[in-house]
Amino acid sequence: MNTTEFHTLADELFNAIEEGINESGADIEYETTGNVLTLEFEDRSQIVINRQEPMKEIWLASKTGGYHFQFNGSEWICSRSGREFTTMVKEECSLHAGEAVEW
Repeated sequence: MNTTEFHTLADELFNAIEEGINESGADIEYETTGNVLTLEFEDRSQIVINRQEPMKEIWLASKTGGYHFQFNGSEWICSRSGREFTTMVKEECSLHAGEAVEW
């Protein structure tokens, strides 16, 4: 994947997260600054999602740790656990929000 393709996929991913949060009705604030999407919760905890252009990865930092995701041609997969990105984001949001967050 070239840099343009990476940024297109990352833009789609960030937009999907923002739309999902809006649909969920959960009390989660979000802000994108440059290559970083920050999700902030009522208790002031955060999830930070950022693009790592040199490695063509998406990184997620949360209460439970840091995770690196690589695109396998159809979805972003965690290099450590093999889990899919959106599933993990929803689980992490639920953990931070103290309630089920689904979209």
